[in-house]
Amino acid sequence: MYYIDMPSIEEIDLLNQMRADACVSIYLPTTPVSLDIEQSRINLGNLVKKAVAQLEAADYDRRGVKALQAQFADLLEDMDFWHYQANSLAILATPDSLHTYRMANKLTEAVEVSDRFHLKPLLRALTFPHAAFVLALSEKAVRLIQISADLPAKEVQVPNMPLDAASAGGKATSKDYSGRGHRHGAQGENFYLVRYVRKIDAALRSVLAGSNLPLILATAKPLESLFRSVSVIPALAETIAGNPDHLNERELAEAARPILDAHYAEQVQDFHRLFEQRTGQKRTTTDISDAARLATFGGIERLLVDIDSVIDGFIDDATGKIILSDQSDAADYDIIDEITGRALRSGAKVMAVRKADIPGGHDLAVITRYPV
Repeated sequence: MYYIDMPSIEEIDLLNQMRADACVSIYLPTTPVSLDIEQSRINLGNLVKKAVAQLEAADYDRRGVKALQAQFADLLEDMDFWHYQANSLAILATPDSLHTYRMANKLTEAVEVSDRFHLKPLLRALTFPHAAFVLALSEKAVRLIQISADLPAKEVQVPNMPLDAASAGGKATSKDYSGRGHRHGAQGENFYLVRYVRKIDAALRSVLAGSNLPLILATAKPLESLFRSVSVIPALAETIAGNPDHLNERELAEAARPILDAHYAEQVQDFHRLFEQRTGQKRTTTDISDAARLATFGGIERLLVDIDSVIDGFIDDATGKIILSDQSDAADYDIIDEITGRALRSGAKVMAVRKADIPGGHDLAVITRYPV
């Protein structure tokens, strides 16, 4: 089983604004198989040594270095912690604090030392969380299933959710609007199903309000069409087709994974289509210097960044001008990560992806708020 503890986007924002004399950011692959975790512990020890070497080369306060080493030593010796892992581990540490985040995403090993944290890899997990709700809907039953990247799928108890169509819609007994007789055949069938779906929609609103997780329908065509025409809750276009009554929570989650993958791929393609359109309007760039200035002055509308690219240097707080470093040390930071943070603070929509997903295979791609 995976054990995930990801920060929210609000926590990411607070971490992005944190400044200290020594901020150590370490990312390393791990495994949910506790018997195989020893290699990850060895890798962490080596990455800590690299971080300490950078701090010592910068003549950082020895007491601060020792405080960092003590915190990492405690973490390395905490076997209860190491027994519960996912696919990657993020560690953000200062001499006074140490925070860990276990992630389902498989990340590249990295260590960054600066006066601020390196956060792009965390954004990857928030960009594509591999979590969703599945509405398993038939005439005989309705279930809301929550799926995530780490925990087993589970049914969500929804207050006032109808049990089935017959009890919710008054099948074959509802009078028509003129009050004459009863509806029969296809007309009566549609009437009681519409009432059923309306009650489902009303019940779901209280549970799904404010959620940014996608909803996937698991149902047959007649009910799918009715739900999309009646409900105000948007559902992904692709559906788990057929009667879901014979599928348990695990099977519904497995059927939903390819739909989620296609949904994430479509989000990237949406960026590409808009990027191409905005290029003709002079509202795009893949130049890092331009991106730094735009981020500084709130000119970025959308941003794709490569989670693995690291370009060391500095960005002037007032002008957005970049200064590249010859080699990584404890003073500089990842310019792309800083562009990402500034873009987020100005309300830009940011997605952390792989380089192959970025137009032209660049380190980043920007859609601007105005022509440049």
